[in-house]
Order: sequence, then structure tokens, then C-alpha cells
Amino acid sequence: MNILVVGLGLIGGSVCKALKKYTTHTVTGCDINKDIQFSALRDVAVDYEFEGDYSGYDLIIVSLFPEAAENFIRENIASFSKECLLTDVCGIKGSFSERIKKLANDNGVRYLGMHPMAGKEFGGYANSSADLFQKANFIIAADEDSKPEDVEILRSLSVEIGAGKVVVTTPADHDKMIAYTSQLAHIVSSAYVKSPELKLECGFSGGSFQDMTRIATMNEKMWTDLFMQNRENLMFELDTLIGNLMKYSEALKNSDSEEMLRLIAEGRQLKEDNLRHRVGQPS
Repeated sequence: MNILVVGLGLIGGSVCKALKKYTTHTVTGCDINKDIQFSALRDVAVDYEFEGDYSGYDLIIVSLFPEAAENFIRENIASFSKECLLTDVCGIKGSFSERIKKLANDNGVRYLGMHPMAGKEFGGYANSSADLFQKANFIIAADEDSKPEDVEILRSLSVEIGAGKVVVTTPADHDKMIAYTSQLAHIVSSAYVKSPELKLECGFSGGSFQDMTRIATMNEKMWTDLFMQNRENLMFELDTLIGNLMKYSEALKNSDSEEMLRLIAEGRQLKEDNLRHRVGQPS
């Protein structure tokens, strides 16, 4: 395929590098920062720099923050080739996908969103990697009108660049699950580092501290956008977590060792069951 990748940050840059390393597709890189476009060409992460013409591409992958992605598509979709496949890698689907699909239908373009579950603590093209997606989960957010052949194009492409598991679900179910598996964890990490003890942790922390705080360095603009576009699902998960945390707090306040033991054992059993379930799942 002739592929255009719009936005050469961590994910977009990694998509380009993975496509060049693992596939024979032709890749053009597009970024508002022309120095980054040139860097991608210099690194052989792309075959061509974008020169202003959006026609002629079989697949356009938009790798921008949700608000920027929607604005870009709204402003430029009339210039896309008819019947080209448009996708995005945003961490939100739901009503976002509905709006993009309407734009696509109005302009004779096919649209199907996807979401690679991969990332790093720090963004930007400089941190991108051809191997970022190795063994990563990829989500394809299809609806009843999505063409099976488009689902297969994105599924095959995901596997080519390293996907360990590809899940096809609806945009609504994507947002419901991502609130729990991704967005909630980012809020917890952000809140966790606000203890006054943070400045004293050096020499006292181990793997658990690093695991809990790694993603607190998230980009606040992008994640605020994601949180607000998925606020109902995220509020449910956050309220559920707060309710569960209060049980541990009450056990401590009451010096109730039996209740604390029960709560910890309950969590352990749930995680062990989850691990056994994952092992039994096909890749």
C-alpha cells in the first residue's frame, strides 16, 4: 500500500519505523514540524516527506491528539482520494469515531479507527522505535457498517508491525474498557506522586514505586482531552476505585487485621484468576 502517516510523534514515528522495518509498504511522513519530517527521511523511517498533496494514498493513518486529529481531518478530508481508507490511533473512539465516520461518508472516504496499546513514559519522534509494537495489543473499533475487508487490512497491518493480539470491538466498548485498563491507571499514577514524601523517596523505592509512578510523566494536554471525551466511563471506574480504597482505609482505622487480610486475599485471587484467564486466551 501507499501509506501516509500524519503526525510523527512517539506513535506516528514508531508506526513509520515499524512499517519500514517489517513491511514493504511505501511510507510518507507528514508533520507540522518540517525538521521532524526531514529527520524521519534521514533515519529511513519514511520513503518520502509530505509535500502538500493528500491524494494518491491507499491508507492514511492520523496519529495526533484527538482534538488535533479531528481538526486535521475536518480541514483536509475533501482532498483525500475517494475510497482511501482513513484510520486514527487515538485512545478514544465513541462519539469521536461517529463524528469522523460522518465526515468520511460525506467525502467518499472509508473510515475505521484503531488503537495500538503501546507507549513510553516520554513522547516525541526522538523516542519512537520500530519495535514499540512488538507483542502489543491492537484494538480495531468497528461498527455494524464497517467493511470486513477494511477490518482485515488493519488487522494484517497490525500483525505485520508486531501486534501480539488484535481485538475487534465496538467504539463504545473500546471506551468502556480503556477507561479501566488505561485511563484510570494514569489518574492513579498522577495522584500517587502528589505525596509530600516524593522528594524524599530516593534510596527508599523499588520496582513497585517505579511501576506506580512511571506514567505520571504523561502529556497533560493529550490525556486531559482523552479523559474529558470519556468522562462518564472514567468517572464510573474512578468512583469504583475510591469505594474499594475506602475499605482498606476503614480496616486500618479500625485496626482490623482480619478484614485487611480478607481484602488483600480477595485482590490476590482476582488477579490470579485474571492471569489464568489470559494464559488460556488465543493470541
